Amino acid sequence: MKTLKLADTSVFLHNNDLPESLINYDEISIDTETTGLNLFRDRLCLIQISVSKKECHLVKFNKSNLNDLKCTNLIRTLENKKIKKIFHFARFDLAVIKKFLGVKCENIFCTKIASKLVRTYTDRHGLKDLCKEMLDIDLNKSQQSSDWSAKDLSDNQLKYASFDVVFLHDLKKKLIQMLEREGRLNLSEKIFSFLETRVDLDLSGWNDIDIFAH
Repeated sequence: MKTLKLADTSVFLHNNDLPESLINYDEISIDTETTGLNLFRDRLCLIQISVSKKECHLVKFNKSNLNDLKCTNLIRTLENKKIKKIFHFARFDLAVIKKFLGVKCENIFCTKIASKLVRTYTDRHGLKDLCKEMLDIDLNKSQQSSDWSAKDLSDNQLKYASFDVVFLHDLKKKLIQMLEREGRLNLSEKIFSFLETRVDLDLSGWNDIDIFAH
């Protein structure tokens, strides 16, 4: 296990699985890194899980063992319905997790969907935009297109990966306040519940088609 200290955040890099001690948290934030954004061509390389701004765990997968993973603790955590799971653009991450780990995640909050429901004064709903406006934090996204399948990830890659999840907890709190203020919290929860169906459509070939369009 590799450990990296980034300001107030301790980042732990694991191979293939989480430590057992992580399965009992009430809330976690999650992101994935892949070789690309095509669900049918590209593969899972990394899963990031943050339990707070002070603690982030990264699970790295190698191509050689991706088809024979026994990540028991990670799967138990993802399948635990009692754990609230925060994503930014949950649609893609949930599809990747379901395809490569066979896991259906429930109890979801997506900061991108929440942002689109309440930040109707802008069309900028990226994580960088949210962090700047709502938390006054400037995210460095220079590693976004780096090689996540590399045998050894750089410290800059680990920093980028951890920053994609450690701020989601605070963003969720602020977005919930806005959803409640605008009377759209119940609507957001219904959309989050629909994500499972949206993922199934994506994995069945309807990923580029709006099935509700005329």
